[in-house]
Amino acid sequence: MEAQQASPDSSSEECTVLEALPGKGTALICCQHKGKVSVLYCLACENSVCEDCMNGEHAEHPTDSLENIVDQQLAALQDRVDSAKNRLPQIRRAVQSLRDILQQLNSQRSSIEEDIHSSFSELYKTLDTRKSVLLMELEVTYGLKQKVCAQKIQLTIVCIQGLPLQPEENDQLDLRMEIEGLRKSIHNLGTIVTTNAVASQTEASGEGLEQCVVGQPATTTRATRDKSGGLCKTGNAIISAEADGRDGSVADGEIVDHKNGTYEFQYTVKKEGHFSLALRLYDQHIKGSPFQLKVTSSPDDSSPTTTAANSPGSRSRQKGVRRGGSLFSTPKKRVNPIEDDLIFRIGTKGRNKGEFTNLQGVAACSEGKILIADSNNQCVQIFSNTGEFQSRFGVRGRLPGQLQRPTGVAVHPNGDIIIADYDNKWVSIFSSEGKYKAKLGSGRLMGPKGVSVDQNGHVIVVDNKACTVFIFQPSGKLVTKFGSRGNGDRQFAGPHFAAVNNNNEIIITDFHNHSVKVFNADGEFLLKFGSNGEGNGQFNAPTGVAVDVNGNIIVADWGNSRIQVTSPYPQGLALTSDGHVVVADSGNHCFKVYRYLQ
Repeated sequence: MEAQQASPDSSSEECTVLEALPGKGTALICCQHKGKVSVLYCLACENSVCEDCMNGEHAEHPTDSLENIVDQQLAALQDRVDSAKNRLPQIRRAVQSLRDILQQLNSQRSSIEEDIHSSFSELYKTLDTRKSVLLMELEVTYGLKQKVCAQKIQLTIVCIQGLPLQPEENDQLDLRMEIEGLRKSIHNLGTIVTTNAVASQTEASGEGLEQCVVGQPATTTRATRDKSGGLCKTGNAIISAEADGRDGSVADGEIVDHKNGTYEFQYTVKKEGHFSLALRLYDQHIKGSPFQLKVTSSPDDSSPTTTAANSPGSRSRQKGVRRGGSLFSTPKKRVNPIEDDLIFRIGTKGRNKGEFTNLQGVAACSEGKILIADSNNQCVQIFSNTGEFQSRFGVRGRLPGQLQRPTGVAVHPNGDIIIADYDNKWVSIFSSEGKYKAKLGSGRLMGPKGVSVDQNGHVIVVDNKACTVFIFQPSGKLVTKFGSRGNGDRQFAGPHFAAVNNNNEIIITDFHNHSVKVFNADGEFLLKFGSNGEGNGQFNAPTGVAVDVNGNIIVADWGNSRIQVTSPYPQGLALTSDGHVVVADSGNHCFKVYRYLQ
């Protein structure tokens, strides 16, 4: 019998059973000792035991009463139940939120389906109408020609004297159907727009999260991320932002979608005090939102705020977000072997003369001047080839002659300064002294990024949002346009800047297609080069471009932080009259001049 008893390491299910004992009701019975009730719990073996067990194999093991253990387990279970109950409202809200998203998705899908069917039905009707008109024109034209010829035949038959014997009509009936352009347009007709961005992973950066000065523009940058924390590379997310004061006052602001997954909120507060800055993505607060914003009357009143290294508003986070290359490649610490060729660098972050905030476009002219498009300071600054500040002009606004995020700058052979005004959606022309003269492209342009001038004096405008290149006469008359959204030879995905070589060919940097494309003056595609990568001849989001006297093309490789002449955060690019390379370094708020050996 003893040989058949359970071994010491058997489980509790093997050692204990529930039995009904006379006068005791249901009790936990020890399987090793028949009729013995388990009243203790062995803490070492995690098993219920009887007194005989404690006198035997469990003699040296610590125990506790089974009642205490049951009470402890009940208490622990109760805590878990209470915790689950406390989370029920959050769980219900989360579930409801998911249901709302699914319902909205279904609704959006149905709505878009209807729009697609409706749009194509209208196209079918238009095509059918055009088909009927062409057939009618054919019949009318044929009928007229046939009638003249038939009359001629009849008159000839009756031999009327003096009748001219030459035909009075011809037999031409041709059909000209220029459908290639229409076929390409139909091929690119319509785009399903979406993003994987989620609020819980999206971060914000910039000094505008913590403090700003009354009446002065402040900026915050949002980098949208997906559920895994990966950076989103496309725009069109539904973003909202507002700054509210404790007294009910609000700030004026606007949101700029850079179409690469990052968004800027530019705002101006009209009175000092403490504000709550709410940044939302799809109506949900992003990380750290709402932020506590301190608004002071002057920069001197703004004391720097110490922020943890991993907080959304920290400087280290901001630098990581603003670094263009981090959006498209893995940032690496690069050795800059050509830094010895740096002649000088000009500028620091700020709003005074010779200071910059997000400088972008660069131009140089034969008079020995360097022009910088200072995007966030809403102005153009002019320096000598030796880096000496000469002048600046520009004021923020949306009226003709005012600037709203100037990004590209070029100099016309007649001395006029041409500026791509991104947010005003036009190109402004100023005299060499900075006096406003005219604007062009209003109503046609969606987001002019870069400008250049060809050998005919025409103004070349690279429209970043429309993925199109426009060529205007200085008077504003459109000469031609080319390009559309896509990855084909004549298509772009975020074109940035342009340059013109000695053959009057137009060189365009194609940002998201990681390539450079060359067209003739009429917009006909000639060639392209480059692919996505870090090797020689490869690009990671190219931006600025320039051409030297020998026809060599110099490209600012933004994502790889290089230009053959390496520089962090390269944006605009130009060649000075004395043969040096000027680079707009947006990350370090300065421009640099390098030696360039042709």
